[in-house]
Amino acid sequence: MKKKVLAVLLCTVLLVSVLAGCSSQNNSETAGEGKTNGSTDNATGQNEGEKYKIILITMDSTDQHWVAVDKGAKKAVEELGNIDYKWMAPDKKDDAQQIERINNAIADGADAIVIAATGPDAVTAALEEAKTNGIKIVYVDSPANTEAYATFATDNQAAGRTAGEQMIKALEAAGKKDGKVGIVNVNSATTSTVLREKGFREALEGKGYTLLPTQYGEGDAMKSQDIADNYITDGVVGIFGTNEGSTVGVGNAIKAYGQKDIVGVGFDKSDAILSLVKEGWLYCTIVQNPETMGYEGIKAAVKAIKGEKIDNPNVDTGVSVVSQDNVDSIQ
Repeated sequence: MKKKVLAVLLCTVLLVSVLAGCSSQNNSETAGEGKTNGSTDNATGQNEGEKYKIILITMDSTDQHWVAVDKGAKKAVEELGNIDYKWMAPDKKDDAQQIERINNAIADGADAIVIAATGPDAVTAALEEAKTNGIKIVYVDSPANTEAYATFATDNQAAGRTAGEQMIKALEAAGKKDGKVGIVNVNSATTSTVLREKGFREALEGKGYTLLPTQYGEGDAMKSQDIADNYITDGVVGIFGTNEGSTVGVGNAIKAYGQKDIVGVGFDKSDAILSLVKEGWLYCTIVQNPETMGYEGIKAAVKAIKGEKIDNPNVDTGVSVVSQDNVDSIQ
């Protein structure tokens, strides 16, 4: 009898030990799973607290347009948090310098590059290399010829047509139904400004005005002013500047000659441009939304890193016309 009781007790002890061991094992697995899920991002494999490294690369670091893109990007970074953000840009618009910045971003271990490409072809190979390294690409303002997660830019051809329509409106209001019109562009390679010129020419086609051969000032205000000076000497009735530097040059040339009867239409917004509009040396300027580009570009970059889908990968960020009528309301 004693042996039977002892056997039962031993079985009970063994059963309790086995159950305790199973319970301990299950708790250990659960704890391990919780630690894994809590310490990494399921989509990206990033450790908890590890920041997404996102680099903004613009055409240069001096135009207020790019400063505004950076401002919008920083706003998104502040809202989203958990982002290691840098703005890396050449001092001036230069293909080789932008390629160098892309290579630096690769070496720096970027998770995403938000970029305004200097040209559709110039930086494509460098961006392809970035993609090979697992870096996500988002375009703002100007795309290159390689696929990206998303693009946030102005419909530049449509905006150029708007500029042309404003030129016609001003000339016709002054009773000028014909005459020569000059165009100061950046170069023949930058997609955004080439499309603006194309749209501008479309608007003036068949309207009785003679469009002179385009001259290029590389977006430099002084070079653009020299070009505009030559146009004025040639007797133009209007001049179109396709970007910030070109527009400042056009406005300053018209101001230097004191000829408000020459219609200056520009593109982009800066303190200098707004002053020229307010004083009447420029009839108007076509203003983009660079802050929106930067803001949405960063948000899209984070989605790309996380592997999320985006509803609309190609977004027109829009433009508005700023003239003497509304310049005081523009910041």
